[in-house]
Amino acid sequence: MLQEILSFFEQTPPVLGALYATLFTWGMTALGASFVFFFKTMNRAFLDGMLGFTGGVMVAASFWSLLAPGIEMSPGEGFVKVIPAAVGFGLGALFIFGLDKVLPHLHINFKKPEGVKTPWHRSTLLVLAITLHNIPEGLAVGVLFGGVAAGLPEASIAGAVVLAMGIGIQNFPEGVAVSMPMRRQGLSRWKSFMYGQSSAIVEPIAAVIGALAVTFFTPILPYALAFAAGAMIFVVVEEVIPETQQDKYTDIATLGFIGGFIVMMTLDVALG
Repeated sequence: MLQEILSFFEQTPPVLGALYATLFTWGMTALGASFVFFFKTMNRAFLDGMLGFTGGVMVAASFWSLLAPGIEMSPGEGFVKVIPAAVGFGLGALFIFGLDKVLPHLHINFKKPEGVKTPWHRSTLLVLAITLHNIPEGLAVGVLFGGVAAGLPEASIAGAVVLAMGIGIQNFPEGVAVSMPMRRQGLSRWKSFMYGQSSAIVEPIAAVIGALAVTFFTPILPYALAFAAGAMIFVVVEEVIPETQQDKYTDIATLGFIGGFIVMMTLDVALG
């Protein structure tokens, strides 16, 4: 099965491959959001555990799929070799920091919105918060596919597909985490589902932009990989982890994080 998927992507132009891979991750978000058709409420312990799992996957992907290959393909030795990763990582974190300050959004389990003041409804702000999560994820997949297009030996189709699989797995609980609170606020099941799945629509867009950027400007690949990693780590520390610490299920969220890290690390090392 996996071999068939890999051979399909090997025969597909990389930019198109990035689009297909992130359509899958978007589909996984929609699958999670569809739970709203079957359940009215979701167990809080389960939700916190799933959000913790999401954080674990993102941290593992940041190192195994992005930072490590980025450092490996950088020229030079010692401090010189790590400069692209350090610069890219810092810029990625600053990029999401800037968006976090400007874009109005509301974190799951929080009451007070962040970003510039706006009259927008809570449901819109909640979707925007998850959309912030998804920008670096789409970018990460696109950048890896772009590296394949540029013909760099350190970037492989297998690595890009594995990253998309990991992000798809952790997008599932994100879909649940958006649609369920919408339902609790009194929205219809259909509206709750539409809000939930729409939070990931940015992933294919970010992936195509990332793939095209690296395809045309190959030397930026180590910076671009680290940029995506920095953005993902910022999201985990600033948003995902605090969201899981608002109730009494912090231990479950922590165990979820460990589980997510192990799953993504195993996928990347065994298959990537």
